[in-house]
Amino acid sequence: MPSHQQLISVAMCTYNGARFVTEQLESIQNQTLLPDELVVCDDGSTDNTLALVEQFAKKAPFPVRIFQNEQKLGVTKNFEKALTHCRGDLLFLADQDDCWVPEKVAHLSKVFSES
Repeated sequence: MPSHQQLISVAMCTYNGARFVTEQLESIQNQTLLPDELVVCDDGSTDNTLALVEQFAKKAPFPVRIFQNEQKLGVTKNFEKALTHCRGDLLFLADQDDCWVPEKVAHLSKVFSES
C-alpha cells in the first residue's frame, strides 16, 4: 500500500480505446507515488479495451476495479459514475488516451496536502 495520508483514487473512463489504453495504464503504474486504487468505467467498448484493462489489473501494484456500463452513458455521465465508485480523498481523472508524467500524482498530492 502506498505510504501517504490521503487516499488517492484514479477514475478512468474507456470506450473503444484499445490502441491507447495500455500506455495510459502503464503511465499510472509508473507514478513515483502510486494511487490507492484505479476505477475504470467502460462505456460499452466493442474492441479489446476491457481485455487490456483486465490483463493490466492482474499485475497492477494497486487494486483495479472495473465496471462495464449496460447502456452507453456518454463521457460526462461515465466519469460521474466512475467518481461515485472511488473511495479516495483525492481524485484524479484519467482519459484513456492520456499519458502521465511520472511525478503527476506525487506533485499534485503534495500541493493538496499543503493547502
